[in-house]
Amino acid sequence: MKRPLVATGWILLTTIVLVFALVPLDPFLSQKAQGLPASIVAFNETITDFGRFGWMIYLSATALAAAFVVRRAAKQEPLQRKASTARDLAAYFLLTIGTASALVHTLKILVGRARPELFTELGAYSLTPFANTNLYESFPSGHSTAAGAFFGVFAMLLPKLRPLFLILALMIGVSRVIVGAHYPSDVAAGLLLGLWTSVMMAFLFAKYDRLFHLGPGGWPLLGRSDQAK
Repeated sequence: MKRPLVATGWILLTTIVLVFALVPLDPFLSQKAQGLPASIVAFNETITDFGRFGWMIYLSATALAAAFVVRRAAKQEPLQRKASTARDLAAYFLLTIGTASALVHTLKILVGRARPELFTELGAYSLTPFANTNLYESFPSGHSTAAGAFFGVFAMLLPKLRPLFLILALMIGVSRVIVGAHYPSDVAAGLLLGLWTSVMMAFLFAKYDRLFHLGPGGWPLLGRSDQAK
């Protein structure tokens, strides 16, 4: 378990550093972002809802169910193997997204940070735990967590394209600030929470030699251990 713990430690440290670095700048950056030209704001309003958990969970659950059906119905071994791989892929997506959703919504309730729309009334640092209202669920950003988990999964599956997936996740995160839904520190925490979930789930799958295996350096690599030999 040392390798997953080390990965957790680095991601946690990065999250703490980024959040604490951004918190003092939250009011300034938030106001500046919302004051950008209307065309930029409109573009970000168009892309921001990509970061919703609902469609990700529904799509991966549907894919998982379909893979199970095909796996049971398949008579030929090659098709069975492909269906098994599809099942593991869908399960990895679903468990990552579902776990990230549960974690971020729990943190939102525990922290109870007021959203930017209440800035004039309460400022940027008002905390009301267990408020049980969306207006006090700014930290961490749910959309950013969803984007971090979603693109984190792709980053684990396609490591050569990790810079692209990082940029895409960051775009969704930044859009939450521009549309006035979150502060920058909310976004940083959300993105890294989603990424952490995708990495930890890959370690879990590798432990059972499902979809991933642990490479020579102890990092989860795509493919089962018997396929890597």
